[in-house]
Amino acid sequence: TMSRGYDEITSFLGEWGPFQRAIFFLLSSSIIPNGFNGLSVVFLADTPSHWCHIPTNANISDQWRNVSIPLEEVNGELQYSKCRRYSLGVIRNLSAMNYLPGVDVNVTEIKQERCLDGWEYSQETYISTIVTQWDLVCSNDWKIPLTSSVFYLGVLCGSFISGQLSDRYGRKVVLFGTMAVQTCFSVIQVFAPNWGAFCVLFFIVGMGQISNYVAAFVLAATEVPAYVVAWLLLRWFPRRYSMSVTLFLGGVLLFFIHLVPPSLTMVSTALEMVGKFGITAAFSIVYVYTAEVYPTVVRNMAVGTCSMGSRLGSIISPYFIYLAATEVPAYVVAWLLLRWFPRRYSMSVTLFLGGVLLFFIHLVPPSLTVVSTALEMVGKFGITAAFSIVYVYTAEVYPTVVRNMAVGTCSMGSRLGSIISPYFIYLGTYDKYLPYILMGSLTILSGVLILLIPESFRVPMPETIDEMQIIKG
Repeated sequence: TMSRGYDEITSFLGEWGPFQRAIFFLLSSSIIPNGFNGLSVVFLADTPSHWCHIPTNANISDQWRNVSIPLEEVNGELQYSKCRRYSLGVIRNLSAMNYLPGVDVNVTEIKQERCLDGWEYSQETYISTIVTQWDLVCSNDWKIPLTSSVFYLGVLCGSFISGQLSDRYGRKVVLFGTMAVQTCFSVIQVFAPNWGAFCVLFFIVGMGQISNYVAAFVLAATEVPAYVVAWLLLRWFPRRYSMSVTLFLGGVLLFFIHLVPPSLTMVSTALEMVGKFGITAAFSIVYVYTAEVYPTVVRNMAVGTCSMGSRLGSIISPYFIYLAATEVPAYVVAWLLLRWFPRRYSMSVTLFLGGVLLFFIHLVPPSLTVVSTALEMVGKFGITAAFSIVYVYTAEVYPTVVRNMAVGTCSMGSRLGSIISPYFIYLGTYDKYLPYILMGSLTILSGVLILLIPESFRVPMPETIDEMQIIKG
């Protein structure tokens, strides 16, 4: 009968057999490039040490060249200015008259000017970044966080249309298409002639990123058990040359991903997969199920993320590796919570853990760097666990008939936070602890509000709005 649930109808395939393992592996692999593209900007837009360029043909002595960049006090330390130099015309005249700096002339009294001849950049860490390529420093440094914001603006637009595209053209079509979009436009980015073109291409990559992620997650949510879906959230450790890797992975996965069925409601595909994976079932049983599965509502849903997008501390250092490594136990804990504990309390506890530590970390004395780093690791642990749980939780709350639109709207709203998150670092200009206070406060507030959401733990996923209304909050 039509009243029989989707999970009951397809139970003959098993919960976690060869079929589900193959689908899970392919879908998990298909979203690896998303991690590269999403985090590549951390490396591509990093700002190395820089100072004003002094032309080699400036006709000044070595003594004057060595003092041509003024010193500035930054956080109690003297550093060479990044955006100013002493007037090159004045220095040239003084050098021509054989005056010595610090002996005949008080250098600090010389007029200063902007870096009229560009900048020189340290190559200690990078050979080049988009910052060094297009001089995104000093008066142009506002373009660096905007680069990340443009990517997440693309993610916002992608989350808005991904559900509609899946409904209209099918999830496999969207999965193939968005993988191709990410692969092609990531490679084209390498040849961007200027910063504006780079951002336009990054916007398109962002649209493909979230649409690909959502399509893969929807397929996984349909084909494998809910407690396994959480493992789809594993993100790959970013590398600087992520775009080239995306091309390779995209090409390989486009070859194999045809094994993933658009939905088990497509009976012909289901029968083919049963044969491929050796699932033994009497043909009479499959025949009976055919009459029941085919007319059911096509299951499509779009799930958005609730990530803060903060970048704590140095990025090219063991500290960044620690941050990435923290995600491994966080995902394991999230998986256990999804299996054994209610969704609301799991989300609330993990959000509180992350929020409280981020909120109070500014109380740790600067000299206790080990303590502050450890607290940041634990805070990142809580945020990552909550990030994992919210995917499954969101998918379970909304009924099938409105799941795409409702969850797509939530995803679109969550993208707004990602768009403004790159500017959190600018709050440190006024108070270096202000970003932590803001992120901690927002996270704690989320931990409170999540308790108002209906509980979906061990409750069948609602098919209609009427079924959703009986879920207790």
